[in-house]
Amino acid sequence: MSWFKSHPQFTSLILGSLCVFGFAPFYVFLLPIVSLAGLFYLWGQSSTAKHAAKLGFIFGLGYFIAGIYWIYISLHDVGGMPFWMAGIATFCLCAFLAIFPAIVGYLAKRSAKPLMIAAILWVISEWVRNWIFTGFPWLTVAYSQVPISPLANYAPAFGVFGVSLAVTATAGLIVHMQAQNTRRLSMVVLAAIWMVGGLLSFIHWTTPIGSPLKVALLQGNTPQELKWDEATTIHTINQYLGMAKQAEADLIILPETALPVVIDLSQHDLIQNQFIAPFAKIASEDHKAILLGTITQKNAAYFNSMVGINKDTKAGQLYHKSHLVPFGEFIPLKGIFGWVYRDWLNMPMSDLSRGDQKQVPMQLAEQKIAVNICYEDVFGEEIISQLPEATILVNASNDAWYGRSAAADQHLQFSQMRALETGRMVLRSTNTGATAVISKEGNILATVPQFTTIILNGNVQGYAGTTPFIRYGNWPIISLLFITLILLWGRKKK
Repeated sequence: MSWFKSHPQFTSLILGSLCVFGFAPFYVFLLPIVSLAGLFYLWGQSSTAKHAAKLGFIFGLGYFIAGIYWIYISLHDVGGMPFWMAGIATFCLCAFLAIFPAIVGYLAKRSAKPLMIAAILWVISEWVRNWIFTGFPWLTVAYSQVPISPLANYAPAFGVFGVSLAVTATAGLIVHMQAQNTRRLSMVVLAAIWMVGGLLSFIHWTTPIGSPLKVALLQGNTPQELKWDEATTIHTINQYLGMAKQAEADLIILPETALPVVIDLSQHDLIQNQFIAPFAKIASEDHKAILLGTITQKNAAYFNSMVGINKDTKAGQLYHKSHLVPFGEFIPLKGIFGWVYRDWLNMPMSDLSRGDQKQVPMQLAEQKIAVNICYEDVFGEEIISQLPEATILVNASNDAWYGRSAAADQHLQFSQMRALETGRMVLRSTNTGATAVISKEGNILATVPQFTTIILNGNVQGYAGTTPFIRYGNWPIISLLFITLILLWGRKKK
């Protein structure tokens, strides 16, 4: 232990790297708490604010390099970018994200209450990551607590950042217990945080509505390098037609861009489109509702869309993805970065348009389905825009971009958080995994092996009602954090 204290930079790097094992697929939820406690302790022992910032940056490098290394896979292995450029791009993203814990360490060291300030600022920094440059809230510490930790039960009341605060407060209290004069108080507050979290699990925020449904989630397992190959398009569509016909369910869900074609919305009725019509026929003949992913076009705009088809097939329903992935689905600052796509990357459909931020749930199989596509379910406050009207949440994804990495499992854990926040079941239909049925408590009820062509059958119940998070979003917890921060900083100034 003394060796680690005498080598704080190396220790920070190790603590940041170990923190990642708290997330899926490892689920060691205590590790992020221990890692943050170790970082807070090192900040307290640092000689200056600049030294604390350096330790925070090193911690962040270990944290993000270990946690989002799969960005390299999407750029190099799938996107075709040269290895050196993909490596530099991935490192630069990790270095940018590491600036956030560096700023937290710097400001905490300069404050009169460093542990309290560190716990608050860490959560605020995660909130800033949630929206700056369109947002990248990956590895928000709250997700590490889902679904096992009692702290996850704060999600319906305070959302993901409320859970993060419980994590950072726990870490700060562990360090604070070193002081003899405050040890007892710290232990009492720490016990209270965890006991209240446990008791919150007994509150049922939502109630069942309608009859249970049989669902079938189709995992087509189309390799990303073949997905947009015209030679395999018909094979892919026929594969999904066969799976849809085979499935015995009230609701069948295909993944994001399951049909690798462009549906022109301006030429004819959606249901009559040559690629949609065969699925509409299955829905009508077999009395099924079908939800499928494809690209749609209206005038000069292209959208990443989900098409809903009811068994009466009178009309199709549409959802257009609103929160697009920068450098994946649209090119920010095209005049500056356009050459990267032209010369170094092979990413089809990288210039899409945004759907409306406010869209209504689909009426499918006598339930109201709130649809989101891939990356969108990382943003909890955007998901609740279709609530409380929606009774079931559906996430359609294609994580084949990230190969056999931890990305799909991490993404699944984010969907588990959305279930907790909203008190709704979540259905995840993906191309290669992780396809799953998730309970309203955030537990995985059913799943299938990744990178297999398979149908996941399950049962789902719709729920009605409003959690505090659905009603108020992130603003209560974020406002509380800023008010507390101002009061603590004002106290120092006085």
